[in-house]
Amino acid sequence: MDNTLAVEQRSIEVIPDSERHGSVRSLFTVWFSANMQITTVVTGAVAGGLGLPLWWAIAGVVLGNLVGAIFMALHSAQGPKLGIPQMIQSRAQFGYYGAILPLLLVVLMYVGFFAASAVLGGSALASWWHISTTLATIIVAALCTVLAIYGYRLIHAYERWIALVSGLGFLYLTIRLFTRYHSSTIWHGGHFAFGLFLLTVTLAVTWQITYAPYVADYSRYLPRETPVRAAYWWTYAGTVIGTIWMMVFGAIVATVAADSFFGGSTGFIVGLGNHGTAWLISIVIIAGVVAVNVLNLYGMFMCVTTTVTALKSVQVKSQVRIGFILVPAVIGTVIAIAATSNFLNSFQNFILFLAYFLIPWTAINLTDFYLVRKEQYDMDSIFRADGIYGRFNLRTIAAYLIAVLVEIPFMSTTFYTGPMVKHLGQADISWIFGLIVAAGLYYFLMRPVVGKPGQPVRTSASAGRTVG
Repeated sequence: MDNTLAVEQRSIEVIPDSERHGSVRSLFTVWFSANMQITTVVTGAVAGGLGLPLWWAIAGVVLGNLVGAIFMALHSAQGPKLGIPQMIQSRAQFGYYGAILPLLLVVLMYVGFFAASAVLGGSALASWWHISTTLATIIVAALCTVLAIYGYRLIHAYERWIALVSGLGFLYLTIRLFTRYHSSTIWHGGHFAFGLFLLTVTLAVTWQITYAPYVADYSRYLPRETPVRAAYWWTYAGTVIGTIWMMVFGAIVATVAADSFFGGSTGFIVGLGNHGTAWLISIVIIAGVVAVNVLNLYGMFMCVTTTVTALKSVQVKSQVRIGFILVPAVIGTVIAIAATSNFLNSFQNFILFLAYFLIPWTAINLTDFYLVRKEQYDMDSIFRADGIYGRFNLRTIAAYLIAVLVEIPFMSTTFYTGPMVKHLGQADISWIFGLIVAAGLYYFLMRPVVGKPGQPVRTSASAGRTVG
């Protein structure tokens, strides 16, 4: 597959060494572009609108991203080693059918983020072209769909260009923000509350960890000999720089113009420019939305394919591939159109809700890869129900569910607030307990079962090849 415009032929299978290609530096532009967009700005604005002094809001955003990106980037380093999408690897931890549980939760996440970003991209396009928001949202979703159908190479090429476009565009907007709203009073308003600071950190941590279920999808074609450290640091740098920049930008916007921003975020951003630059800024916003939403849609395709092929033998040829991409795209677009009116009110609760289920998964996956199996996997068994990983791994499922249960007293949502939240100043720190309990329980339960360090469990039913 030498042509960038050739439709990708691979899906969830192992990428053979003969098809491995690319530079590890491409991981920087993928994750920089994915975060240099208005949904990240909105998340920063949510953090900046909690009532903290701006300095403390920024400190929470920075700390949360620095911590959350550690886990996200560790997943990226798995791609070159295994050559498979991120979520199919969960079969090695949860079992062939047991992995469907986290897969379905991740699909829900993809749909939510796809819809949330489509709302903002559609709003920008509708304002620029003076068309209905519904039509504009459909157009933006269609662009993402075309990119996802072409697949890995075109996605990487698109992200490289958008890294430059978004970087220059938001550099201009950042300068305009500081020159237009230069009052020193914005740095001294609000009041410090430790609970609100922890909530800000949680928002940023959650943002990074929600990338974890698909980050390896975009590194799996890299040569097998790609150093783990290189894959980690290029990913970490891209996601941290892009996210901190956009979230800090959003926090400042929420401080200087809360009502006008939350009343129409894309309109406010476009209005920061000079007269005559509205169309350029609209392009930057729309291009950024497409940059992240194609990742969401491509990740949905991987998860849907993994789930369906586990339940029914299906050859993922061209027509099936297109169908597996179109169906989630249509569902996400319909939700985006329906959710436009109250998007910002529900977005904060949505990303916090995801953390309760994704954080125990990421802890289990990383503990397995780096500490239990130490990068050694029987790749044939990942694709077989009768392989060494079994149909269901009850130890893993127990560790996962217990970790979620431990999080409940620390949850803070609009529909439920745990009893411990009031003692923490209304902060939601469930992610800390989710990480610790899931990782600790999984290691305790699985380490004796796996056997010798660095070796997968083997049974008489399988002598498949091991990758590591």
